[in-house]
Amino acid sequence: MKVIPIASACTRTLHAAHAVVETGGAAPVAADAWRLVGAVESCFDGKDCLGVTIDSVKVGLFRIDGEIHALDDICTHGNALLSEGFLDGHEIECPLHAGLVDVRTGRGTTSPITRDTRCHEVRIDDGNLYVRLSR
Repeated sequence: MKVIPIASACTRTLHAAHAVVETGGAAPVAADAWRLVGAVESCFDGKDCLGVTIDSVKVGLFRIDGEIHALDDICTHGNALLSEGFLDGHEIECPLHAGLVDVRTGRGTTSPITRDTRCHEVRIDDGNLYVRLSR
């Protein structure tokens, strides 16, 4: 597994809030493998929302009361990045049309969001954040 640093310890890319995590190298990586995002504290850098791209999937990471939740970072209604929205309690507000998504479950809780979004597993090991994509 290889993490490609772009501009900081948590690998920012073209979007200021997005990180790129790639698994390059000679051996293919299993689809259900855990992917290293980076050290928890340097990734979030004092914020509670972070967007990363893992194996071409945009993933939003949300830190609430010491827990980290991961879900697809694209709003199912308006194609906006949820990680750029406003976090209020356990809900992220889509920055495009203000629909709310519960980051613990991926459930859309207000209109205009009518479809839930996919959640991913999160693991913290020795201060490092790992994500396993749901397929």
